[in-house]
Amino acid sequence: MTPSIEQLPGLVAALPPNIQGVFSRLFSVDVVQSILHTPKQMLPWVRRQFGSVEKVTCQDVVKVTNLVTFEGSLFNPLRSLRPHLFRQDKSGKSRDLSKDDDPFSTPLVSTTEDPFGRVEGEYCITAGNVASYEQYHCVVIFKNPDPLDFGCGEVADYIETGWRWMQRAHEYDPAARYGLFLWNCNARAGASIPHGHAQVVLGRGSHYARVEQLRQAAFEYKAKYSSDYFDDLFKVHEALGLGFQAGDAKVIIYLSPLKLNEVMILAPRLSDALEHSLYRVLACFRDRLGVKSFNLGITFPPLDDEPGWEGFPLVTRMLDRGNAGDLSSDIGAMEFWGASVISSDPFETAMALRAAFKAG
Repeated sequence: MTPSIEQLPGLVAALPPNIQGVFSRLFSVDVVQSILHTPKQMLPWVRRQFGSVEKVTCQDVVKVTNLVTFEGSLFNPLRSLRPHLFRQDKSGKSRDLSKDDDPFSTPLVSTTEDPFGRVEGEYCITAGNVASYEQYHCVVIFKNPDPLDFGCGEVADYIETGWRWMQRAHEYDPAARYGLFLWNCNARAGASIPHGHAQVVLGRGSHYARVEQLRQAAFEYKAKYSSDYFDDLFKVHEALGLGFQAGDAKVIIYLSPLKLNEVMILAPRLSDALEHSLYRVLACFRDRLGVKSFNLGITFPPLDDEPGWEGFPLVTRMLDRGNAGDLSSDIGAMEFWGASVISSDPFETAMALRAAFKAG
């Protein structure tokens, strides 16, 4: 039998003891199950798309973390079978789905449900992710299918609904406490369905690898310099004209971006100031910079008090994924193994953002 990632714990257990010891100091491996309820109206589609209902109802997710570099990976081969519903006409232009083809247009009968139910906001509703990459992994489905047609109220509601879903999941399983809110806007940013949506994940054991890497770096910075990393990060950006305060939110046009026009917002908690600032950045992307595709992520500290996380803020990062109609990828080998290659100027981005915040 050909080995598979699902067999990794058994493969490690079969190694010689001395090699097992080396593996355990380099990597942690955890296998969790994502449980979903499938409406009866979905069953025929699930069988056609994934081969069986059981594969969707109970999904194994393998989580591997490098304990030295804090690189992490989440494996679920079922995700290779998830639908990709962006479509193009003969000219190459994207075209909208019909309601019959869009599962997010009728979420109560066309999407799976978490075991603790759905959370509904004014402008959105949650669903279980039909091909999960975490034990608790929801989709926040926007009631407006156009992902770029949003105001401040919609953006705030998407985030607050995701936050309430995290709290609901944490009540259901108190060991799940490490959350991310994620929004991949349009195909260029990684979305597989055109209908506007975001995602929320809540993990157990430890925070996601890149978050742990950031926490560790901030801890080591404070130990070495007796100064808070996040405070100093804002101070230097502010001094350069690349940072400004908006209520209790600190807006940073980041000097070491992952991709184009990256903006970071630091806030002590989920607040009106954070939500308004986040909306203004996204509206500036859309209306002033012509961005049609972006990635957004909000990192939440653990949902209950945990030693070692004192002073760690909510960290929001947003970036532009470039020309939505460009068929060439904006990520290449240099991004994977070297450093990000950037064609935008953070000072130009800062100028646009300051104008957007002044306009209100």
